[in-house]
Amino acid sequence: MSSPAIFRKVISQFNVSSRSFHSSYRALIKVGEKLPNIDVLVEDSPGNKVNLSKIVGNDKALVIGIPAAFSPSCSNSHIPGYIRHPKLKNAGQVFVIAVNDPFVTKAWADSLDPKRLSNIRFLGDPTAKFTEALDLTFDGHAMFGGPRSKRYALEIEGGEVKAVHIEPDNTGLDVSAAEKVLG
Repeated sequence: MSSPAIFRKVISQFNVSSRSFHSSYRALIKVGEKLPNIDVLVEDSPGNKVNLSKIVGNDKALVIGIPAAFSPSCSNSHIPGYIRHPKLKNAGQVFVIAVNDPFVTKAWADSLDPKRLSNIRFLGDPTAKFTEALDLTFDGHAMFGGPRSKRYALEIEGGEVKAVHIEPDNTGLDVSAAEKVLG
């Protein structure tokens, strides 16, 4: 058995992809890349799995990542900024992804947009697998108890990332704010 084959066999036993091993800095999701084709996101309940890549397909979409549902910046500024923005309707399908369980993201969606008039879909990434696939996690153990998502917004068109807005300090609110992303 060759060395690469042995390496893949060992890695498969630990449920880790070879993409998890980097000899250099992590490569954040980039313009031109596709969304991960994985069934790990959940909407409203644990049994309602969502594959964002399949749902978006070749449509226009906006994917917004946040560090924590119910946190002050996420609840008071970031997501309300999108909900109230007049150009949101031009963004295509809109998704908010939080490294939280589906019960938390549903309760948070109900508190921010009770009638769901914005058509934003709130998705939980309870194991952070989707966020890890984008290379957008940070070590949030000290503040949040585990890995969390950097704050970001991804503009998607034709099945590929068209623009990337990632907060340089992980949790700040500047480049991923609605007024910067939607104009």
